[in-house]
This record gives sequence, C-alpha cells and structure tokens, in this order.
Amino acid sequence: MKHKYPRFFLLSFFCLSFFVANAQEDEEDYSMYDNFELEDDAPIKRYAKPTISGMSPQKFIGISFDAQMPYRYEFSNVTFPESSGNGFDVDEENPTINETGTAKFTGGFRFNTNIPIISKSSFVWQSGINFMDTRYTISEAPNNPKDQPVILPDGTEARTLGRILNEDGLRNLNWTNTLFFPMNETEFIVFQGQMDLSGNYGFEDFQPLNTIRYSAAAVYGRRVNDYYRWGVGVARTYRVGNLNYVPVIMFDWTSENRKWGTEILFPARAYLRYNFSKNALLLAGFDLEGQSYHIDEYSVNGNSYEIRRGEVRPKLEFQAKITGYIWASVQAGYRWDWSYDADELDSSRDFFRGFFGNQEFGMINTLENPLFFNVGLNFVSP
Repeated sequence: MKHKYPRFFLLSFFCLSFFVANAQEDEEDYSMYDNFELEDDAPIKRYAKPTISGMSPQKFIGISFDAQMPYRYEFSNVTFPESSGNGFDVDEENPTINETGTAKFTGGFRFNTNIPIISKSSFVWQSGINFMDTRYTISEAPNNPKDQPVILPDGTEARTLGRILNEDGLRNLNWTNTLFFPMNETEFIVFQGQMDLSGNYGFEDFQPLNTIRYSAAAVYGRRVNDYYRWGVGVARTYRVGNLNYVPVIMFDWTSENRKWGTEILFPARAYLRYNFSKNALLLAGFDLEGQSYHIDEYSVNGNSYEIRRGEVRPKLEFQAKITGYIWASVQAGYRWDWSYDADELDSSRDFFRGFFGNQEFGMINTLENPLFFNVGLNFVSP
C-alpha cells in the first residue's frame, strides 16, 4: 500500500512557504523610524533581539530524508512484571538475547516547521508541527526464532520486536511552541513546550492519546552585544529516551569578522560554525535525539510498553542558499546508540529514572553505531 502522507507534507511545505513569504512582504519596515525624534523627548523602550549576527538562518519549514548505514542489533526477551510484584525477570547485566540480526536500512522522511505566530520587539511566539518517519529493513540472523511469537501476559501471541520494526517502523509527531520574552535591551527569558506522540502507529490506526509525552524548557539569558549571548536554564526532556530533568546551557558567539562562531543549546545540540560567506556555512558538532516510543502490540492491561530511544549524532552539516529564502543542507555523521531499552508504564503514566535510578527495564537492547546521512531543503528567515 502506498503512503499518501509525503504528498500531504510536500503540499503543506509549499502552502506554508507562500504564507510566510507573503507575511514577510507585508511587514512594515520600522527601520525608517530609527532616527525619528519625539517632540517631548519621551524615552524609547528597547528590547533584546532573539538572535545575534552571523548565526545560521532560522528554518521556518524544512523537508529532509535521513538514512543510516547497516548495523548489527541484539534484542533481549520481551518481559513483563511478574505476578508476584517482584518486577521484570530480565537480567540487565547478562540478558537473554532473543533476536539478533542486521538493520540494512534505518531512516525516512522528516518534516519540520517553526512558524512565527507573533513577532514583536517585546514578544515572539513561534509554533511548529514536526513529523519523523523511521523505517527499518531488518535481516535477522539464520538462527533467530523469527516466526516464534512473543507470549503476552494473557497468553496471546505477538510479533517479535524485529518484525514490528520491519513491518511498521516508528514515527514521531510533535507540536512545539517557543516563547521569547525580552525584559530589556540585554536580558531575556525563553520558554519552550513540546507534545510528542511516538510509536509504531499508522495514521489510520492512531495510538491512545494518553501516551502523549510532554517536554518543557526554560532559559534565562543575556544578549551581551550583537555578537554574543549566553543563558542558563532547566529542561524536562525525553532526548535520552526516558524522562529526565537536565540543566541547559546556551552559548552563541560570532567573531567580529563573522567567520567563526558557536551555536550551543546544551545538551540538545552544540555546534562550531564557520561562515564561508553570507550564503554558505559549515557546522561541526552534535545533536541529541530521542523520545519514548509506544509499542502497541506489547501494551496490555492498560499499560504502555515503550522503547526508550535516544541517540547522539556527531556530525558535519553544510548549508547553502539555493535561491531567495530556499536553502539546502547536507549532513554526514555518526549515530551513537544511547538507549534502545524498554519500559512498561503502569496505566501509561511515566516515571523518573534519570541517570542514576535503579528501576528495572523490560528489555535490554543494543545497536551498533553506523554512519548516517541527511539531505534537506529549507525555507528560512531573511
């Protein structure tokens, strides 16, 4: 069956591009009033700008295709809490391996938006719908019990995780809102909230909405000058797969000749930037990607069985202007598996394990670390 959603997102891309372009054309050029003097010498309130000079252009709308090179994997038995209440029976130090094989292909289509809803000197609100479709081509080892089903707690049979990934894939749909509040000419506060629906669902067969996972971040910052700003904050995040609370550090800097710079919002991402010209640049650094993916087939008794997928992506990214506000991007890097283990969430309610919690997992899974590539087309800010 052919999927129709790529056509939908392509149509959305061009429609949103037309909308944003027209909105920008209709904006009044307030720079004409820079030298205007009020008769009564009333003070003018000035606010910190949301960017600094030389940064990579902000992506309003983007489409890309992501692909990982082949890699080996090992999946443990799918386990559920014992009826005695003693937790899972998986041995985390030496788990029983149920599936081994090769993922010949992992990747797929990505669609990202970050549209200005309100853009004033005293307040900026940006909102975006983002979609990431990850498909797998799984080749299991010859000695795998590929057709041997997983036995659920009620005695019914289910597919192995390798077959679920091969046949369904994983997808993530999220809605992100970013609010920028400048307090004066140097100080500002940024809030970001995100809702994610992640799992092996299809659009004709959505998963329960009580599996939506919520993320948020708040950062206090100072825009020191046109070339430097910093900030500190805290985030509630799923970028390492399971729920975590982490400090946030912002450090954006551009050299006075506008050739070198940094774009850092740690731990989500950190880049060193080199500007070849105003129309081409290179980023070197990493992204931290992750989310908690609901596996519908293993979610029984009102619980949610979820793959805690988290990965670090060291990479090089080249961005260049094609025409007008259309830029192309090419990425190449290394996908390092942070987590692919699984949890069962009681009544779909999540819990906090953090980096040091000792709560048991329902599966212990390992992935080898391959190279990855990503090519994209973006409609960017002026």
